[in-house]
Amino acid sequence: MKTISLNRLALAAMAVLFSSVFFISCQKEASVDNTAAMTDEQAANFSDESTQAEASFDDADDIGFTAAEEEGNAGGFGPEGKTAQTGRPFLPNFFELRERIGDCATITVTPNDSTYPKTVTIDFGDSCRGRDGKVRSGKLVLHFTGPIRRPGSVVTLTFVNYHVNRAHIEGTKIFKNLSDPPVHKWSIEVVDGKVSFPNGRGYTYEGVKNVKQIAGMLTNIVRDDVYQITGRSKTVYLLSGVTVNINTEDALIKKVACPWISEGTLKIKINDRVLKLDFGFPNNGNCDNKALLTWNNGNSQRVILLP
Repeated sequence: MKTISLNRLALAAMAVLFSSVFFISCQKEASVDNTAAMTDEQAANFSDESTQAEASFDDADDIGFTAAEEEGNAGGFGPEGKTAQTGRPFLPNFFELRERIGDCATITVTPNDSTYPKTVTIDFGDSCRGRDGKVRSGKLVLHFTGPIRRPGSVVTLTFVNYHVNRAHIEGTKIFKNLSDPPVHKWSIEVVDGKVSFPNGRGYTYEGVKNVKQIAGMLTNIVRDDVYQITGRSKTVYLLSGVTVNINTEDALIKKVACPWISEGTLKIKINDRVLKLDFGFPNNGNCDNKALLTWNNGNSQRVILLP
């Protein structure tokens, strides 16, 4: 029986994995009056970018918690945590993490034993292209009060000069294990979040998500895990002051076996505009890289590709 399997939170897909394609230029963003009525097209553009803002931070979740689960297993806290021959904990090789980020990052665990508190540092150096195609630099530093599988444990993730492609990501993420076995759940909060680009554009970001595992608890197979996600966030654009609020309308469903969110709806509010993003489009819950953004009472729409 699997106590929990958290690394595939894969909230990295909370909306979309961070994309280098943006639909608003600096000039368009600066021209928007935050107090004035917003056009449908402007609202759609800001909604599109706000889902990217979500993913800017969520991309680190999958990396951080893959490392957390592998570290916890190696330290003797998972079902495969100790060798049958000696009963002693073995050191993590981070095999699954390497499958995502490649071999160019340096991973250190301090102390590298079964004691806590503990720090795991993932150092991408000046440039590290992962197997997922993203180029990362800087560090992700995770501080553990206890093993991630233990109810009540807190993991604090700090971004240190961290970049994904062109985006500079700052702030802190706080992960709290709120599990009450057999129910496995967590809260994830972004504090003082900020994303900025070389051209001066960017936004501040704050959000809270609640994650509950709804399938795969009874096996040691990770790929059958499924998570339900709800939450809220606020993105404030630096140049225009426009504020975008996102709330979960229908719980998002993230299957580990699929790189993207496959079901659920987000409600996006920008000034007097309300838009919706449907992750079930077009295959009604099957795995695909598309979501449908609608506004104007559903009369206007845009298909968003999830990279």
